[in-house]
Amino acid sequence: VANTGFLSLCAHGRVTGLAVEAGAAMSHVTCVCGGQTLRKGTRCLGVAGDHLSRHLHRLLLESPREPWALQALTKKVLTQLKEQCCYVSLDYEGDLREEGSREPARFQTPDGRWITLGKERFCCPEPLFRPELLQHSCPGLHQLAGQSLQTVPKHCRRHVLGNIVLSGGSSMFPGFPERMCLELNLLLQGTGAHIEVLANPKRGTAAWAGGSMAASLTSFQHMWMTKGDYEEHGAEYVHTKF
Repeated sequence: VANTGFLSLCAHGRVTGLAVEAGAAMSHVTCVCGGQTLRKGTRCLGVAGDHLSRHLHRLLLESPREPWALQALTKKVLTQLKEQCCYVSLDYEGDLREEGSREPARFQTPDGRWITLGKERFCCPEPLFRPELLQHSCPGLHQLAGQSLQTVPKHCRRHVLGNIVLSGGSSMFPGFPERMCLELNLLLQGTGAHIEVLANPKRGTAAWAGGSMAASLTSFQHMWMTKGDYEEHGAEYVHTKF
């Protein structure tokens, strides 16, 4: 058992930083200092890849294009459609206003039918930054990251600000790193901090890669929760250990 935010940082060669994870079922923000996860700096967002796929399906069904091709879309095909055609806008409101300013994308389903996407391309991932689009009342992922940064102790704040890493399959949208960077710099405007985010091309599986790296270290044995620990402290000890 290990915190996925910490493992994502490990995959980037860091033990201090802020991990912004956008996965399939949940999105998380985790602050880590010297390998220790700061619980008060941990945030969770109930919007992630599965929600975005369903959102994309609804958007497409609302459009007048190819309704006969949309009804039978499977979850797997929707995921492929989302991954191949969608992107994060750097100016969502502006792109909505300028109808037709963006090139449409065409996607061929496994049964040979074609689907055309217009504004759905950038409307699909927008709930990561605007959860209210899915009737969620919580802040967006960038705002949760900003909240988490406010909890960082002063002695390690500079290191955390310089090591903001992205991970998870839903962080792979084109434009996602740039939008996160833009939003965080706007949030921290006036503080003198300049934010840059680290977006490894293989960040979709960063937590798995970090887990492999951590488990291969000789020091990893000291991180085990042993049978003796369990017998002495009980199941609750897992929260102390990890």
